Amino acid sequence: MEIWIDPACSKCRGAVDLLDAEGAEYTVRRYLEDVPSPDEIRAVLDRLGLEPWDITRTQEADAKELGLKEWAKDAGSRERWISALAEHPKLIQRPIITAQDGTAVVARSEEAVRDALGR
Repeated sequence: MEIWIDPACSKCRGAVDLLDAEGAEYTVRRYLEDVPSPDEIRAVLDRLGLEPWDITRTQEADAKELGLKEWAKDAGSRERWISALAEHPKLIQRPIITAQDGTAVVARSEEAVRDALGR
């Protein structure tokens, strides 16, 4: 199990605290420092069963500068979104937990973290 976090994020700290309280074995990836490659983002999206625009923080300053709200959300635009996430990792929703069964969850709630633990 791996969790992508930003240590400054309260949701991330809460998820890590819950994993610790449950005695889970996991690795932490500080994705703002250890930026995921486009291939890693594609792999996580496949595990999540989501599209890149589904995990994009559109309220971030970078998103506004890029005009992401105006970008098409279709198969033809998928790679453009993935490139933006790789170039601007702050846009990636957090925390993301990759579960033992090969799936992943965006773990913004206690319920989502528990879901990942049960997989």
